[in-house]
Amino acid sequence: MLFIAVSVMLVALVSASCTSDSEIVEVTRVVENVVEVIKEIPVTSGENDHHLVDAKPLVIYSGRSESLVDPLIQDFAELTGLEVQVNYAKTGPLAATLLEEGGKTPADIFFAQDPSGLGAIDTLLIELSVDILNDVPEWARDPENKWVGTSGRARVIVYNTDELTEADLPDSIEDFVKPEWKGRIGWPPTNSSLHAMITGMRQEWGEERTRAWLEGIVANEPKIYEKNTPTVAAAAAGEISVGFVNHYYLHRFIAEEGESFAARNYYTRAADPGSVVLVAGVGILEASDNKSAAAQFIKFLLSASGQQFFAAKTYEFPLNEKATPNKFLPALDEITKPNIDLGDLIDLKGTQDLLREVGALP
Repeated sequence: MLFIAVSVMLVALVSASCTSDSEIVEVTRVVENVVEVIKEIPVTSGENDHHLVDAKPLVIYSGRSESLVDPLIQDFAELTGLEVQVNYAKTGPLAATLLEEGGKTPADIFFAQDPSGLGAIDTLLIELSVDILNDVPEWARDPENKWVGTSGRARVIVYNTDELTEADLPDSIEDFVKPEWKGRIGWPPTNSSLHAMITGMRQEWGEERTRAWLEGIVANEPKIYEKNTPTVAAAAAGEISVGFVNHYYLHRFIAEEGESFAARNYYTRAADPGSVVLVAGVGILEASDNKSAAAQFIKFLLSASGQQFFAAKTYEFPLNEKATPNKFLPALDEITKPNIDLGDLIDLKGTQDLLREVGALP
């Protein structure tokens, strides 16, 4: 199976038919040697708005890594002529920094790796406009309209294909506490997405059931890895039978190493937190004095071309239905997602305390 080889070109062409209040941007993409032209309007200005080229620098605090999203951010800067300054760090420390800075923060945008980071600072965010909110499904945005998801990131069980098939795997992630999985599980216990999943467990299952699951996993002596990437590599190498990770890490390995890579993803058959679809998300700071440009940046991320970037480049689920999903991923509506409110995934401290109590964290 040939995986996507992506060459992305973003060419800004101002349409001859545009008015002074609107720039039509023609975006050209080459994906698998097929040229796709998508017409978008990522840069607009209403009667009372200033053109973005006249605005102050847009300051983004990004919990998403530079290697993943910097090309897209640079596309936005080139298309608009706007200077963009980005502070890259982990989502948790950035949220702590924003809470410390409060109304004095220089940030206009918080681009978070997961909804828990956004929820932690929701009192610092403004309510987003309807035209932004309507670009994503209701489940992928804050119930109070303070942030929106930019791409979907499913939790999965990665498994070694030399040892297992999907039929060998239990319906629910809860069943990995059984003794037959002792010494065969891998996980990155410091990973923020794992923490978000466990926070969702606490919401869906309650504290006692979640504690019992964590105690069972710890009793099964899981192998510990620093991040998702080495966990997936360990599954393919046969160091572990299964690992708890985000879905897209596997696809990066297959893109580099080919179909013979000996691991695949399993989305749990039960609608439990093992297959929760988290989102990376974005919100605008109340303290921002550049809210118009910040809103245009969000619209750019949610445009068909921005969403196509996430689908093709990062192997994530696009949230705007105008974008074409990556053909190597299941359809979002085929995943048996649990009924977890992403806007409530804010008690990371409680989750980290619980992980320490059961011995999963020092």
